[in-house]
Amino acid sequence: MAPTFYHQQVLKIKGNVFPNDDLCRQVMQAKDFMDKHFADKIALKDISCSACYSSFHFLRLFKLMYGKTPHQYLTDVRIEKAKEFLKIDLPVSVICFSVGFESIGSFKMLFRRNTGYTPHAYRQHSLRKNVTASSLKYLPFFFSLKKSNFQDGK
Repeated sequence: MAPTFYHQQVLKIKGNVFPNDDLCRQVMQAKDFMDKHFADKIALKDISCSACYSSFHFLRLFKLMYGKTPHQYLTDVRIEKAKEFLKIDLPVSVICFSVGFESIGSFKMLFRRNTGYTPHAYRQHSLRKNVTASSLKYLPFFFSLKKSNFQDGK
């Protein structure tokens, strides 16, 4: 699997912050664990166990390496997956539970805080954006065709 942007950034700064490669590798392994199991109910204990650290030590290391807590990162991953699912015509409640949220209310609140839209408004906005983008790509041809027809006297 190719390293993600976050992995590349961690590798850039790890020499300055962490002289131990195993330390970075274990925290990155825990991040991969979150990426794979985002839809499951995951506790900090589960994530820290995947890195072989105590919860508090892992929390400090993760925040130092990625700039956010594991909970914040997991929420961001879930929101990004929800954005993908909102492009498909699924009910918001199904999307909420399929990406790992336990409550529709908290899902809507976190989604709005993260994106500025409610899930329903995001779906409408992305559909409008897609329709506009797909229909506008034909407009220059349409206008050039109409213009040439008018110039020819047709």
